[in-house]
Amino acid sequence: MSLFRSIVFSAAVAGLVVGTAVTVAQQFGTVPLIQKAETYEHAAQAAARNTPGTTAVHQHAGHDHGMAAWEPRDGLERNSFTAAANILTATGFALVLAGIYALRGRPVSWHEGLLWGLGGFIVFTAAPGLGLPPELPGVSAAPVEARQIWWVATAAATAAGLGLLVFRRAAWAAILGLCLIASPHLIGAPKLPAPHADVSEALAHQFIVAVTLTSLLFWVLLGSLTSIAYGRFSAREQSGSAT
Repeated sequence: MSLFRSIVFSAAVAGLVVGTAVTVAQQFGTVPLIQKAETYEHAAQAAARNTPGTTAVHQHAGHDHGMAAWEPRDGLERNSFTAAANILTATGFALVLAGIYALRGRPVSWHEGLLWGLGGFIVFTAAPGLGLPPELPGVSAAPVEARQIWWVATAAATAAGLGLLVFRRAAWAAILGLCLIASPHLIGAPKLPAPHADVSEALAHQFIVAVTLTSLLFWVLLGSLTSIAYGRFSAREQSGSAT
C-alpha cells in the first residue's frame, strides 16, 4: 500500500506543477497563434458563405461545421479548461512514469528521470510529428480515424523500438528496433490529396515550432520532477514503515 501511495502522490504533485507550467508557457507560445488562426478561419468561413459555389468546398475541407460546436469563451473560461486538461494529462503520464520508476526497484535520479522524459517526447511528439505535425484551425486534414490509427501505431512502434535499442544489447534487437521506428514513416501518414489552408505557411510553421518546444518542456519537467517526487515519497514511506 505504501508503494501505491508513493506512486499516486508523486504523480499528483508532478502533474500539478508540470500542467501549470505548461499552461503558462502556452499563453505565450501556442495560444496567440491559435487565436490568430481562428480569426483567419472565421474570415474564410464568412467569405465562403457570401461567395456562391464555395460552400461545398469548405464543407469538404472540414471548415463548415454546420451547427456551431460548443467551445469555451476566451479568457478565464478557456484558460481554466486548458489548465485542467494539461494537469490531468500530466498526472496521467506521471502515473505511468512513477509506475516505471517503482518497477526499477532502485532509486531513480532526476538525470535518469530526464532521460525517461526525453523518451516520452520522442515517442509521443517527435516521431508522430514527423508525419502528422501539429495543425492550426483552418487547416484541412485527413479523416480523424485514419490519423488516430497512424498516430497510435507510430507511438507504439517507436516505444517498442526504443525499448529494444536501450534494454537489449544485441545486434538483432538494434536492427529490429530501427525497423520498428522507421516502419510507420515508410508506410506514410494519411494525407489529403488536395489540402486546404486558411492560414499562412509561416504561421503554421511557427505553430509547429511552438507546440514542439512546449511538448519538450512538458516531458523534460515531467520526467525529472516525477523521479524527484517519487524518490522523496518512497523514502518517506520506507522510513515511516521502518519506525
